Amino acid sequence: MKAWKLNDVGDIKYYEDEPVPDPGDGEVLIKVKAAGICGSDVPRVYKDGAHNMPLIIGHEFSGQVEKLGQNVDKSKFGKRMGIFPLIPCRKCAACLGKKYEMCSNYSYLGSRRDGGFSEYVTVPEWNLIEIPHSVTWEQAAMMEPMAVSVHAMRQLSIGPEDSVLVCGAGTIGQLLIMFLLERGIKNVYAAGNKDFQKKVLMDIGFPEEHFYDIKTGDLHEWIMKKTSHRGVDAYFECVGRNETIGNSVELVKAGGQVCLMGNPAGDMTFSKTNYWKILRKQLTLKGTWNSSYLGADEDTKSDDWHYVLKRLLEGKIKPEKLITHRFKLSELEKGLRIMKDKTEDYVKIMIVE
Repeated sequence: MKAWKLNDVGDIKYYEDEPVPDPGDGEVLIKVKAAGICGSDVPRVYKDGAHNMPLIIGHEFSGQVEKLGQNVDKSKFGKRMGIFPLIPCRKCAACLGKKYEMCSNYSYLGSRRDGGFSEYVTVPEWNLIEIPHSVTWEQAAMMEPMAVSVHAMRQLSIGPEDSVLVCGAGTIGQLLIMFLLERGIKNVYAAGNKDFQKKVLMDIGFPEEHFYDIKTGDLHEWIMKKTSHRGVDAYFECVGRNETIGNSVELVKAGGQVCLMGNPAGDMTFSKTNYWKILRKQLTLKGTWNSSYLGADEDTKSDDWHYVLKRLLEGKIKPEKLITHRFKLSELEKGLRIMKDKTEDYVKIMIVE
C-alpha cells in the first residue's frame, strides 16, 4: 500500500510498497477514504516527533471496512465509518467511569500507533462509528475536530442570551463557532488575525461586525463596547499562548467562565495582576482535551461524537465549508508545508482518495 511514514523529526517519506496491515483480534482493516491534516500534525512532523517512530501519522480520517479480524461483528464488513482515534486502556479510574478521553494509559491512532495517512489502517472495532451515505467521507473525516470543539463547548454553562468570545479562528475555533450558533447562542464574537478567517466565517453566516482582527487595535476596548462594559460571559481560548490566556482574565465578566483548549506553544504563566483578577472576579477556568466517545453500541448516545453525527444527519452543520485545499495522498507533504510555512491561506486541508 501507499503510506507516509514519519521516520524521525523532519523526516517524513512517501512509500508505495508498505505491507497492508492485518487486523488483529477485535480489529478491522479500514480503507481510508478521506483524512484531514490537523494543526498538531505540523509540530509532530517538523519539531516534536511522534511518541513512537517510525510511524504513519494522521488521526482525522474516515473509511470503509475492508477486512475483519477475529471476534468482530460480521455485519461491520463493507460499512462506512468515522473513527475515534483514542484507544483507551479500559482499566484506569477514568475508563472505569467511562471518561475514556481522560484515560491515563491510552494509545492513539496517528501518534502512538499507525494512523490514517495511508491507504489502509487497522482500527479496533470499538472505535468505529457507522455513518450513513448522507454523510460524506470528508464530513466523516472532520468528525474528530468537530467533536473536540463540541467537547469544549459542553464544558461551560452557556445560555442563548450569554455573550461568548472565541479567541483563535483556526479550524477548531471556526467549528466551535458553528456549534455555538447552531445551539442558538446569539452573541458570539470571534478574535482572529487573518482577513481570510473573517471571510470564511462570513460564508457560514457569521456577522461581520462580530469579528475582531487583533492586529487592528484594542480587543479589550472592542469587547467592552460590545458588552456594555460588563465583559463576556464565556471565553474560549483556542490559541495556546500566554497573551491570549491573559486576555481571558481581562475580558470575562465577574463570575465568568474560561475554557482553555489551545495546545500550548510554550510554558504558561499568570502575572500577579491577572492571578488576582481570577480570585477577585471568582472566575471558573476549565480545561478541555479531546472528546467523549462511549462506543457505537452504548445504550446512551450522549457523547460528543453522537452529538456531532446527529447534527450532520440533520444538515445543521456544514464542516466541509471549512475545507480550503484537497490533495491526493501522494501530495500530503504539500499540505503540511502550506501549514508550516503559511504560504497560502487555509483552514482545513483534506487528503482525499
